[in-house]
Amino acid sequence: MKTLLAYLAAAAIALPAAAQTAPQLSLEHRMLLRCSAAFALVAYRQQANDPDYAQYPPLKERGGEFFVQASARVMDEAGLDRPAISAALENEARELVQGGTLAAVMPVCLTALEATER
Repeated sequence: MKTLLAYLAAAAIALPAAAQTAPQLSLEHRMLLRCSAAFALVAYRQQANDPDYAQYPPLKERGGEFFVQASARVMDEAGLDRPAISAALENEARELVQGGTLAAVMPVCLTALEATER
């Protein structure tokens, strides 16, 4: 899953938008995937020592664990296979990057991360 995390972050930054059909997911599933993608993007930029991402807590470990658990949960509950979850995560990451909404979702996602650690 760590390889998927790095791949997702790199793909979202490097690839143009693709016409992909996302599976129908609940609002909760979308939030889990969106935060997973946000954590992957931030962790990727933190590892690259991008000063714009130093404002966030280190997310390689904690965000990676959230990513793995959330992905597994959505796969199980929504009946997705690995290619489908990968496509859904890529779509979320792409939307965050291209929409410029990463910073806007981070406060909510960090709250969700804290809630999972209790």
